[in-house]
Amino acid sequence: MEAPPTPPVPLARLLTDAELGLRLLTGPAEAEVHGVHASEMADPSPYLLGGELLLTAGAELAGSGAGSADGPEGAGLVDAWAYAARLARAGVGAVGFGVTPVHGTVPPELVEACARYGLPLVEVPPGTPFTAVGRAVWRLMEQARTGELRRVTEAQQSLAAAAARPDPVPAVLSRLAAALGGRAVLLAPPADAPGRTAGGAAQRPVSAGVPVGDGVRAALEGLAERVAPGSAATATDTLGGTHLAAYAVGGGRALVLATPARAPGDHTIASVAAVLLTLLTAGRPAGDEAAALTRLLLDGDPAAALPPGPWYAVHARGGSGPQALAAALGTVLLDPRPDGVRLLTDREPDPQPGWQLGVSAAAPPGELRTADAQARRALERAEAARAPLARHADPGFAGLVGEAEARAHAAALLAPLPPALRDTLRGWLAHHGGWDRTAAALGVHRNTVRQRVARCAELLDRDLDDPDTRMELWFALRWDRPPPAPEASPGPAAPA
Repeated sequence: MEAPPTPPVPLARLLTDAELGLRLLTGPAEAEVHGVHASEMADPSPYLLGGELLLTAGAELAGSGAGSADGPEGAGLVDAWAYAARLARAGVGAVGFGVTPVHGTVPPELVEACARYGLPLVEVPPGTPFTAVGRAVWRLMEQARTGELRRVTEAQQSLAAAAARPDPVPAVLSRLAAALGGRAVLLAPPADAPGRTAGGAAQRPVSAGVPVGDGVRAALEGLAERVAPGSAATATDTLGGTHLAAYAVGGGRALVLATPARAPGDHTIASVAAVLLTLLTAGRPAGDEAAALTRLLLDGDPAAALPPGPWYAVHARGGSGPQALAAALGTVLLDPRPDGVRLLTDREPDPQPGWQLGVSAAAPPGELRTADAQARRALERAEAARAPLARHADPGFAGLVGEAEARAHAAALLAPLPPALRDTLRGWLAHHGGWDRTAAALGVHRNTVRQRVARCAELLDRDLDDPDTRMELWFALRWDRPPPAPEASPGPAAPA
């Protein structure tokens, strides 16, 4: 599932943070902030993308009233009106003005100019560092992103579950309308659409969600005409504050949506629904819908779309008749592929005549992505051993990657290091970056260890103080050759 863009942070959320002590001087508190940028340039607009909270102490800004804390106003400083105009043209979300040490108060001219251009202006008190404001924005953005990802995942799960119901099309539309808080309609192809039989019965639209007026309904039908012929996959518009969208569903059909707002993840949710509706209305064999649902479950996060299980992911190759294999394993969740078959079953699989199977460990619905990877690696082992079935049994972190992949990665990563440097790096990591203990284990001077480790960092172009780098290198060195028994267990601790 593609991750939705990060939602913006409402400026009002920052204003309610008592620790920051921000005060809105002018402009709408409903403004949205998409990032933070600090600059003392007279014209920072070339370096802005739009939507930022621009933090400044006004070092290049002329002021009046309380004057400058560093002395009288100097010639050549930019006018507040020109400064605000540049920021407004650049699409700045809001301005945060830090009082002292440059200006004792926010210049009144800047307040007036921001009010004229509708640009929110916030006073940052002397005790609040700009870094604290920046951290607060990024923290709120991360919270918003996490919440949006959770919403998208839950909506995907509910759509997948709806697609498995006896009357799936209305169920999918109902779940979609509830997820987006609006109206969802599946429009049938027009009477003159290719493929419609002459004199055939007209197909009625299927809809769910909040009713809409005639104007919105007509606008949705017009938007559907842009995607139904297949010339475009999606189209969007607005009408009186209502957000409209249309998605091609195939066969001249279109999924149309009317919502009061448009969140970053809405497109992802609607796209999943459009794919499901395409499969459900295309008149294909029932196995195609099961395959699509299986892909959603294996590639998504289906904790709410299945019973608790336990479940087994299965990869299979070599036989014929995937449907017969699925029946033998007691499941309809089958995904035939050119290179093999994927299945989900709540029964522990046994060997099947003519097939080679890779079976995951028992897993709850929320861990099926991991189970899918386990089954793939188990099938590789079954094929290498010419066995009819292999089950996931790789213990520990090293088992998460197949042996061939791990050795290839280790060879590529460690290629710049000669054997002597690899031995030194291995010993240094095994002793938690301790210079003296590494030197004693290798029988060299501690300065030699320092020089060799520094050379490793240079050749690898890696920061060896980074715990992630240390972990990756230790993993690679374990696959390069078995490490000597260390005095202490390896880990990404800071060097001594």
